[in-house]
Amino acid sequence: MEKVRTAGGGGDKVGGDGDGSRHRTQQEEEKEQGQEAIRLSLVKRKKDFKHMERIGGGRWVNVLQGLELHEGVFSAAEQQRIVDCVLDFQDRGRSGLLRAFLLYRAHLFRAKEVDAWKGRVTIQFGCCYNYAKDNNGNLPGIMRDEEVDPMPPILKTMIKRMVAWHVLPPTCVPNSCIINIYDEDDCIPPHIDHHDFVRPFCTVSFLSQCNILFGTHIKVVSPGVFAAPTSIPLPVGSVLVLNGNGADVAKHCVPAVPTKRISITFRKMEDRKLPYRFIPDPELQNLRPLRYPPMPAPVNELVSSRAQPRPASTPLAQAQPASTPPPRAEPREEQSSEGKKWTRDSPFSSEDFPPLGSLSSAGKSQQNKPHRPARR
Repeated sequence: MEKVRTAGGGGDKVGGDGDGSRHRTQQEEEKEQGQEAIRLSLVKRKKDFKHMERIGGGRWVNVLQGLELHEGVFSAAEQQRIVDCVLDFQDRGRSGLLRAFLLYRAHLFRAKEVDAWKGRVTIQFGCCYNYAKDNNGNLPGIMRDEEVDPMPPILKTMIKRMVAWHVLPPTCVPNSCIINIYDEDDCIPPHIDHHDFVRPFCTVSFLSQCNILFGTHIKVVSPGVFAAPTSIPLPVGSVLVLNGNGADVAKHCVPAVPTKRISITFRKMEDRKLPYRFIPDPELQNLRPLRYPPMPAPVNELVSSRAQPRPASTPLAQAQPASTPPPRAEPREEQSSEGKKWTRDSPFSSEDFPPLGSLSSAGKSQQNKPHRPARR
């Protein structure tokens, strides 16, 4: 088995010895923290979803309570790297190089009202989830005796970002994920996620926008066509967090998509449902959210401060050169070997393309890897 490379492993270190080297490293860290704080403050968050339904003929309930939509968590360059990595996983799955036995098998869902099948390709990490009762009598849920590949570095980087940026709580750090690769007309039927996974969980959307439908009663009209009382658009790169009534009262589904789409769903397994050979990942332990950057002062405070007379300058003050804040350093974009731009300051680097599973070409260099043309 070829060794899995960790994200950022073997990166360049600041050269030199002594205090100067440590000082430069601290400056770089402060610069990165400042840039991350700025991006964190620009994330758009919607948490006021509302749709009232009468539950069981009784009281009215907001069935969308607990849903959150976060936009701007992943930049366009980061999204492209994640998509490239997912397609690389798909290529490895086609070659039988991943241990997930459900890999590259279209999970078929049969609607009770319609004699038709729809499905999509899935890749699972962390655990193997059985969608329906199989021929061996295994019920839906986590198959604890099945072994799949652990979480790849790029997915762990996504988890760290979402916890740090207040998308997921540090009390519910995901330890499993399912990647769904949709082609045209693929869909997900109405369902409520299995309670082998705790709440909240989230799904990240890539390549194309689609709607996700919600409701306590969703009717299957025809293959891939569902009638639901409400829907939420999922922009490209957005993160939808499901919790509360939005996860446990309302069903949700994705109707037939008009074009290719990828979604990555992150979930934390119940402790009592962990696979027998599951080993917690040290990188995903003790994650903490970042502090929000300080809010700007109110306008009236700024006006009053500007109106105050300035103190008379002293000879000492005149002798001191005026200190101006350094210009904000913008993330630099470089050209990758595939001709795509990526951000140097982004944690999503080329090292996030790990070899997984039992590889027949273990030990071979990257130069021997067949070239896959860049996807558009």
